[in-house]
Amino acid sequence: MNCRGCATPLSLSLIDLGTAPPSNAYLAAEQLNQAEQWVPLRVMVCQHCWLVQTEDFRAADSLFDADYAYFSSYSSSWLAHAERYVAQMVERFALGAQSVVVEIAANDGYLLQYVAQRGIPCFGVEPTASTARAAREKGIEIQELFFGVQTAETLVGQGRSADLMVANNVLAHVPDINDFLQGFACLLKPAGVATFEFPHLLRLMADNQFDTLYHEHYSYLSLTAVQTLCARNGLAIFDVEELPTHGGSLRVYVQRVGGPQGANASVAALLAREERAGMRTAAYYASLAPAAEQIKHQLLRFLLQAKADGKRVVGYGAAAKGNTLLNYAGVRADLLAWVADANPHKQGKYLPGSRIAVVAPQRIADEKPDYVLVLPWNLLDEVTQQLAEVRSWGGQFVVAVPQLRKC
Repeated sequence: MNCRGCATPLSLSLIDLGTAPPSNAYLAAEQLNQAEQWVPLRVMVCQHCWLVQTEDFRAADSLFDADYAYFSSYSSSWLAHAERYVAQMVERFALGAQSVVVEIAANDGYLLQYVAQRGIPCFGVEPTASTARAAREKGIEIQELFFGVQTAETLVGQGRSADLMVANNVLAHVPDINDFLQGFACLLKPAGVATFEFPHLLRLMADNQFDTLYHEHYSYLSLTAVQTLCARNGLAIFDVEELPTHGGSLRVYVQRVGGPQGANASVAALLAREERAGMRTAAYYASLAPAAEQIKHQLLRFLLQAKADGKRVVGYGAAAKGNTLLNYAGVRADLLAWVADANPHKQGKYLPGSRIAVVAPQRIADEKPDYVLVLPWNLLDEVTQQLAEVRSWGGQFVVAVPQLRKC
């Protein structure tokens, strides 16, 4: 395989997680008698541009299909994050009724609803029918398409160029990352800006976040790699912020090359920090595989001991990262009885691979398990607040990443 960023042949492996089905391919009850397609889950590192990426085994339209089950609005902390973002961008870039805001991968309208509430013209581009439908129910205009140069040129031809483009947690999800970024350079107005938010590879490595690796994530991004990608595709980074979301993310601000925004010192500072960490060396990437194996063993020891002690363990959060963890560790319903999730689109279905049932959160109160394994560990504070009653019967919360701990 060649690097999807610069076409250099890949030879450096980050990790091999064996095989797994796509992490968001939840199963209906009638599918339990059917075979699932398990494909290799291997991640490679380009030693030329330092883009970290999965090997290609599934086409994007088979991963992001009409039944896509991830809806952003079921996380209260993420909604608050989106609302704060809109307020910040309106103030910083003086957005108003004369502006156009476009969100790429608008999902269920979780963010654009706050733009619309301010009377700012906006629309989203979203390829998955399930989430696009939910966004339209909020009154948000959605172009139900994958984004790239062709889509951007069509929109420009319709006079729909953007003052602000938003791309939260989508840059990692695109197979043709060059075409995707060229689309931004095309759709932005000459003085327009775009922001990309994505989990920071530096945090992934430091905190052993191997469970964020799955087929829907084609790329794992450092500022080093993103700067090279942007420059190749007519974009220039002028600012960067570090965020606590998703276990540690970056918000990167870009404009067209030659745009009016002055460069912030934060960009050079973070690039230097990545350099000091060793992100441009092969040795830097050697630690994740053994760390993942240790986490797997810790989880299995905990689950097996709990079963031997007659304790009941359930999960919370039918998250894609949880599916990576459970399938890598070989966990099934004999060790994790079921997983509760607030998203009704997942309830009544089964996790891909492990085939563990997804239920409504009320079942936790009904059955009073001894342990609740929080699979989306990045939402631990939110989950423990929402499920505070678990402690009233002596129950405990557990996370497996970056190491197993009870809390």
